[in-house]
Amino acid sequence: MVKEKAVKSQAVQFKTSEKRSIWSHLPEIIATCAAWSAALVVTGVFVWILADVVRHGIGAISWTFLTAAPRNAGREGGIGPIIVSTILILAVCMAVSVPLGVGTAVLLSEYTSPASRFGRFVRRSLDVLAGVPSIVFGLFGNAVFCIYLGLGFSILSGGLTLSCMVLPILIRATEEGFRSVPNDYRMSAAALGMSRTSTLLQLLLPAAVPGVIVGLVLGIGRALAETAALIFTSGYVDRMPGSLADSGRSLSVHIFDLSMNVAGGDRHAYASALVLIMILVATNAIASWTANRWLGKRILTA
Repeated sequence: MVKEKAVKSQAVQFKTSEKRSIWSHLPEIIATCAAWSAALVVTGVFVWILADVVRHGIGAISWTFLTAAPRNAGREGGIGPIIVSTILILAVCMAVSVPLGVGTAVLLSEYTSPASRFGRFVRRSLDVLAGVPSIVFGLFGNAVFCIYLGLGFSILSGGLTLSCMVLPILIRATEEGFRSVPNDYRMSAAALGMSRTSTLLQLLLPAAVPGVIVGLVLGIGRALAETAALIFTSGYVDRMPGSLADSGRSLSVHIFDLSMNVAGGDRHAYASALVLIMILVATNAIASWTANRWLGKRILTA
């Protein structure tokens, strides 16, 4: 009898502790379910949009569509000059924004105290610029690059305007990449007598590559999807550009024009949108592959 009572009391205590453990883990379970639900919603929206674009645009994609010039206001022909103009605008944007962005991030993370007024002012300015509407950047680019500097509606004006838009994102992401590097790297380099320049180039910059890649991917994504700023700077011309001083139409502007201003241009607009998504996916894949390969080499050499 005593043993039975002891077993029963142990069973009751086990059930009570089990109930308490379930109630204590309830907030964690709710948070996990909420996180998974949010991820599924975002994934579902992306798959829905991608499926719609693929369904309407896959039939128009061919080698001729990717290489030929637009005809009949874009209802016929292809997007060969449009792709070239987009790549050139993106190249100008990255060629200007990457050196300036990485250099500014190094200044803010390695040569400026987090509590300094200059650093706080620059960071606050970058945060404000990141939230400025693209149409404002377009008007700024038109006034400064097109009119004041005399570049006119050109690929160069569009790329420089996009670099102004990309810089806040690139600088902040790269700065966080440098700040995520353990301080032991800096202390060890100082103990070995390495200069700050050598420490930056040989230790900090390779370790901050993931942050730089994140900034590049985010910047490229915004530059490829931009429309309003390029309408005021690079223009609408859909012919093959001969130089950076020529006007050129980007894919985003081409999609906007076909869907809003050209009757019967929806089919080619969907196909152009699908090509734009493919370019963005390929760019992200190349950036990720480059980062992984770089990190793999660093691990092997270490």
